[in-house]
Amino acid sequence: MLFDILTQNVNSKINVAQVRIARPTDKLNEIKKFYGEGLGLPILSSFENHKGYSGVMFGLPGSEYHLEFTHHQNGSPCPAPTKDNLLVFYITDKKELENLAGRIFSMGYKSVEPENPYWEEKGVTIEDPDGWRIVLMNTRGI
Repeated sequence: MLFDILTQNVNSKINVAQVRIARPTDKLNEIKKFYGEGLGLPILSSFENHKGYSGVMFGLPGSEYHLEFTHHQNGSPCPAPTKDNLLVFYITDKKELENLAGRIFSMGYKSVEPENPYWEEKGVTIEDPDGWRIVLMNTRGI
């Protein structure tokens, strides 16, 4: 979907091979567990101590779209944004959403009240180890 939006400009097209959403973390091991074991996202690639940086890339849901988390050996302060900055996963199968949320809850994470009540209607909001929020939403999306 994001790829279609990026390439459907009326005046021009950009030829995008991949889209990466990247952010730093000081909790790389916890992030790997949350997004890998908890959400079940596949690790596409990782690296260790490249010019002081280590990181991991998770597929969303394939390699064209992915999340990257990096950590610098000297630390990388990363305060979480507002409570309404979200990464939303649209999951059409309610049972699958419940199983996924249950797996994350069993890891010690809890649901949090979303800033926008819309996300409560058919979803669950959870903070990752850095305090960034994800929503597991039981709809087809847009």
